[in-house]
Amino acid sequence: MPASRQVTVVTTYLELPERKAFRPSFTTAPDVAVIESHIPFPAFYRFLYRIVGETHHWTMRLDWSDERLLEYLSRPSVTLLVLYVQGTPAGYIELNAESDEPDVEIAYFGLAPMFHGRGLGKHLLSTGVQRAFDDGASRVWV
Repeated sequence: MPASRQVTVVTTYLELPERKAFRPSFTTAPDVAVIESHIPFPAFYRFLYRIVGETHHWTMRLDWSDERLLEYLSRPSVTLLVLYVQGTPAGYIELNAESDEPDVEIAYFGLAPMFHGRGLGKHLLSTGVQRAFDDGASRVWV
């Protein structure tokens, strides 16, 4: 059995305290789309969570049951926006309007490693932040 490995975790909080502080960066690439996932689908969510979070050692939600994920994803306060490149899921941003602090939290955000370095993260983050403000947030934080 391999020895367990410890990983140091650093948590950094960022915020956009108001919409006027938002400086979006969108791509005009025709093969890129961000689509809201309206149907709570635990297996698809786990797929996204793994492809984005594996290299970052995300583990918190891996042990959530299908029932727990279904309940969470069914909440009106949770928005799941999925980035597609040429029809392939490439990343996601998860917004939560019922988090520990006021307004909208970006609960999870990222791209699968094979899509890094193309400016897609800026586009996905900008889309998510714009959505949060469009839905009435006065502050967006991560």
